[in-house]
Amino acid sequence: MSNRMWGGRFATGPGVIMEEINASIDFDKKLWRQDIRGSLAHAAMLAETGILTKDDVATIIAGLKQVEGEIESGAFTFSRALEDVHMNVESNLKDKIGAAAGRLHTARSRNDQVATDMRLWVRDTLDELDGQMADLQLALAEKADTYAGAVMPGFTHLQSAQPVTFGHHMLAYVEMLARDRSRIRDARARLNECPLGAAALAGTSFPIDRHMTAKALGFDRPTANSLDSVSDRDFVLETLSAASICAMHLSRLAEEIVLWATPQFGFVKLSDAFSTGSSIMPQKRNPDAAELVRGKAGRVFGALQALLTMMKGLPLTYSKDMQEDKEGTFDALQTLSLCLAATAGMVRDMQPDLKVMKKAAGLGYATATDLADWLVRVLKMPFRDAHHVTGRLVGIASEKKIGLEKLSLAEMQGVEPKITEAVFAVLGVDQSVKSRVSYGGTAPANVRKQARRWLKQLAKK
Repeated sequence: MSNRMWGGRFATGPGVIMEEINASIDFDKKLWRQDIRGSLAHAAMLAETGILTKDDVATIIAGLKQVEGEIESGAFTFSRALEDVHMNVESNLKDKIGAAAGRLHTARSRNDQVATDMRLWVRDTLDELDGQMADLQLALAEKADTYAGAVMPGFTHLQSAQPVTFGHHMLAYVEMLARDRSRIRDARARLNECPLGAAALAGTSFPIDRHMTAKALGFDRPTANSLDSVSDRDFVLETLSAASICAMHLSRLAEEIVLWATPQFGFVKLSDAFSTGSSIMPQKRNPDAAELVRGKAGRVFGALQALLTMMKGLPLTYSKDMQEDKEGTFDALQTLSLCLAATAGMVRDMQPDLKVMKKAAGLGYATATDLADWLVRVLKMPFRDAHHVTGRLVGIASEKKIGLEKLSLAEMQGVEPKITEAVFAVLGVDQSVKSRVSYGGTAPANVRKQARRWLKQLAKK
C-alpha cells in the first residue's frame, strides 16, 4: 500500500530496498521533542490567524500532548513504514483525534518542518555543550589555582624549552575552551532564525504569522528567504566546525595526559576510575579514557567533512541528500559531549607528582634563556651576543654532562669575563618561573590571579 501521508499520486508503496534507503525514523526520532514543540507553535498560530478554528486547534494541541506523553513514557511505537518522525507523530495524532490531525499540516511542509526541528535540536545541544565546556574550564581553573606554583617543564618541539608551572599549563586549556565557547555562542546566534512557514520552498498563500511562530519557539526572527530557509544547513556545518576545533583541543590535552602518565614522564597519576589494565601484562595501567578522547576526535572531524561533501553539489532547494545531515551530526555532538565529560573527570582526578615535574623542569638546560636574559639585563649585552655566550656555556655543560648551575664561576668567566656570582640566582627553575611576570606569563602570582579571575567568572555563570 502507498504511504497514507503522501501516497495519493502513487498506486503502490515503495519497494523493500526503497523503504530501507528512504526511511530516516531510526535516527530522526531523536527530534521528537522539537517536532512536537514546532507543531504546538504552528497550531497556535493557525488558530490565532483564523486559518483553523479554535476548536480544531484545541483538539490538535490536546492530541499532541497525548503523543508527547506516550513517547516520553516509552509507550509509543515508531514505524519505519511512516519514514520519519514527522509522519509518525502526525499518524499517531490522527489515530487519536481523527480528521483534525490532517489540518495541522496546513501552511507548512516537511521541508520547513525538519529545518525547524534541526535548528531547535542543534540550539538545545549547543546550550548543553556550552555548559559542559564551562564545567571543564572550572575543573582546569581549580587545578590551576591549586598548582599555581608547581614547576614543570615547558616544551617546544616536545623538547625541554623553559620552566613553566602546572597551573599555567592548565590555564592554557581554559583559554582554548573560552574560544570554543565563543564559537558555540556565535553559531547559536546565527542559527536563531525560524524557517517554519517557508513551506516546501516558496512560502504559502495562507495568511500565516511567521513572527508569532518564531517568537513562540524562542527564535529572534523568521528567516527572510523561503528558498534559503529549507535548503540551509550552514548552522549544522558551523556547529560541527566549532565542535571539531573543540575536539581537537580535547585531543591535545588527552595526548599530554597519555604522555604524562607514562613511567618515562611520570608527571601525573590517574586513578582506577580513568584507567584500565591489560589482559596479559598485570603491571599495566593504561590511560584509556584519554586515548579514547584522542581517538574520538576523528569521528567529529569526519561528520564535518561528510556534511561539507554532501552539501557542495546540491542546487536549491531541498534534496533528499540532506537527510544525511542528521546521523553524523547526532553522533558527532554526542561524542563531543562524552569527551567533555570524560576530560573534566580526568582533570579533576589526576594528581601531579610535584617532585618529578620539578626535576624534569631543570633538564635540557631549560634555564638557558634566563642566563641570556641576565647577560642582557645586568651586563647590558646585546641579546644576539648574549645568545652566543649562553650557547657556548650550554655546550661546555653538555660536554661535562652537568647542568648550567653546576658550572663554576671560573668556567663561565672563561667564556665571558664580566659574569659574576649573581648569575647563579637566575639558574634555578623556581627563580625562572617567578621572573616571568609579563602579562600572561608563568609567574605563580600571575597564574593565581588568572585562575581566580576565571573561577569568579565561571561561578557567575
